[in-house]
Amino acid sequence: PVTDGSRELHSLCAQLEFLLQFDLKEKRSFFGQRKDYWDFLCQGLARRRQEHEGIRFVTSLDKLKTPMGRGRAFLRYCLVHRQLAESLQLCLLDPESLREWYYARSPFLSPQHRAEILGSLYELDGVTFHLAL
Repeated sequence: PVTDGSRELHSLCAQLEFLLQFDLKEKRSFFGQRKDYWDFLCQGLARRRQEHEGIRFVTSLDKLKTPMGRGRAFLRYCLVHRQLAESLQLCLLDPESLREWYYARSPFLSPQHRAEILGSLYELDGVTFHLAL
C-alpha cells in the first residue's frame, strides 16, 4: 500500500493539485476569500448527488481553515476510498459549470484530455492507499 511517507504520493498529489488549479478562474466568496478547486468540487458534487461522504468528512474537520487545506484533505480521502476518478468525473460532466470555473486552456475543457485524465485516475482505483486522514 501507498503510505504518507511515499515520495510518489507527494508527487501525485502535487500533480493533481496542479491540474485542478491550472487555468482556474479567480473567484471570491461573499466575504472576499479566494475560492479554489475545493469550491469547484463541492459545487460540482452538490449538483450531482445529495451529499458526498468525502465533502461531509472534510467539512467536519475543524483544523482545516482554508479551501486549499480542505481540497488536499478531500483528495486524500478520495484516494483512500477509491473515489477520486468517480468524484472528479461527476464534477466534469457539466460543460457550463466547467466554463464557469475554468479558462479555455484547462485540460478539463478538452474532451480528449479529460478522458485521458479520468482514465489515469480510474487506474488508481487499483492502488491501496493507507493515509492519515
